[in-house]
Amino acid sequence: MEVYNQSKQPTLITPQKWALYIFVAGLPFIGIIMLLVWAFGSDLNYTRRNWAKGMLLLYVIMIVLFIVFFVFLGGMAFLTGIASQNY
Repeated sequence: MEVYNQSKQPTLITPQKWALYIFVAGLPFIGIIMLLVWAFGSDLNYTRRNWAKGMLLLYVIMIVLFIVFFVFLGGMAFLTGIASQNY
């Protein structure tokens, strides 16, 4: 567990930088690489590090939901195909 050092002031991030971070994180492949660098690199900006970890967690949750959804839809399509061949 990471301990927050209270002696350092948190780095303020301007709205322009947030917009840039969100834009870069939305780029295919490059965004995930940058999120990994920001989350697990030696970045001293704790706000950006925690945001990147949260975004990676959301990506993992969305990938799991997509897999479950498509497996369910694929199973339904497979069963519908088998059921329609019997008639």
